[in-house]
Amino acid sequence: MSRRVASALRHVSTPGRPHSRARVASLWMLVALAACDALPGKPTEAQRPLRPAEVTDFATLYGNNCAGCHGADGRLGAARPFDDAVYLALVGEARLAQVTAQGVPDTAMPGFAQSAGGMLTAAQVDLIAKGIIATWGRADALGGASAPPYAASGAGDAQRGALAYATHCASCHGADGTGTERGGSIVDGAYLGLVSDQALRTAVLAGRTDLGMPDWRGANAAAPMSDQQVGDVVAWLVSKRQRFPGQPYGGN
Repeated sequence: MSRRVASALRHVSTPGRPHSRARVASLWMLVALAACDALPGKPTEAQRPLRPAEVTDFATLYGNNCAGCHGADGRLGAARPFDDAVYLALVGEARLAQVTAQGVPDTAMPGFAQSAGGMLTAAQVDLIAKGIIATWGRADALGGASAPPYAASGAGDAQRGALAYATHCASCHGADGTGTERGGSIVDGAYLGLVSDQALRTAVLAGRTDLGMPDWRGANAAAPMSDQQVGDVVAWLVSKRQRFPGQPYGGN
């Protein structure tokens, strides 16, 4: 019982002081309510779960929002793995935060920020981007190499792309892109219909560590692809994308 309640009860119980039944009843109700605050099993303020906007732990934020597609350990998910230091060095923290916040139009990647209809605050989005870089990134991931920019600087040329593809990609994916025993088809209509142009560029640039696909430097890093060649190969792949009436196509 609180001191305030005890004092009030002594006041109304003092002989000679007028008091009404209603006042006594109200005070006893106050006593009952005060006692409820100490009921066995009732959680304290520290034990109560955080509101979604109050979560600041990276592991919790990543597990609740990212792991379902990118894997609990940053790998073996349906989407691109995050345990790829080369990819993280190419994409950068700012771009990771932007994609996490806004998503990628016309793909399965939604926007998680409140401004995009999601549940994450701007601070939580930044925490996720920083946490991904801190967990799986490496400062020496590129080994001193000068990589082409993550985003395309201009439109590629599909005809030149056919030549660049034959030089850098056909040994694994086949002369026509339909695949070999070393690599799967990259001209499959379902695949090209699901991925964005930037996702194609990202695959050429960073490869896929989970699939054994090398990055833009190739398997032996002897003849890396130039920015122009990367853009041209992407243009060649885009030219293979089938168009269906009513289906949206994004260029991000």
